[in-house]
Amino acid sequence: MIEAIQESHYYNSLPFLLKGLRWTAFITFAGLFIGFILGAIFGLGRLSKSKIISTLSTVYVEVVRGTPMLAQILFIYAGLTKGIIGFNIDAVTASITAIAINAGAYIAEIVRGAVYSIEKGQHEAGRAMGLTQRQTMRYIIWPQAFKRMIPPLGNQFVISLKDTSLLSVIAIPEIVYQGKQYYNITYSPFQTLVMVCLLYLVITIPTSLYLRRLERKLDV
Repeated sequence: MIEAIQESHYYNSLPFLLKGLRWTAFITFAGLFIGFILGAIFGLGRLSKSKIISTLSTVYVEVVRGTPMLAQILFIYAGLTKGIIGFNIDAVTASITAIAINAGAYIAEIVRGAVYSIEKGQHEAGRAMGLTQRQTMRYIIWPQAFKRMIPPLGNQFVISLKDTSLLSVIAIPEIVYQGKQYYNITYSPFQTLVMVCLLYLVITIPTSLYLRRLERKLDV
């Protein structure tokens, strides 16, 4: 009887976890969408000939990459709003902001590396065709660079997806938070956490396999 009850927790926890999956997916995609915009801006900013723009972009990247994600979440949700802005923002907005800012710093390096990897001859070819520097970047450099960004951007998706597990500290009902809620009620931490890990693996393993396949295809 006890074994049957324990086994049922593997299945009974699923509705809780799937509700958390919806929040995890929403925050991950929203955060990465904004993060890509930030990454493109600051990644190109690091390549700028303007020392001010380059320095500011570098500071952003180094500060974010050099501090823990958990500290960034708490800083945005509690430290920034209560200490500087003076009013609270809701946990979902803070979560998307934290994921966006964190991912943006890493995406900035992906963008910088991809653009920098394009041969200098491509820049010269654009100028020889009468294109301005901006047009050369838009029509020649960026399409080639974006193709090289796809695999590492996919890896960043997996990383950001897993980082959302830290959002449980501010009571976002993502997968880990929902799992904790369930096993606090049912006293079934082992079964519930097994399902939590399996749910992440169901997402991350196929994504990783697809990215490896895509990377091999793009290398051809």
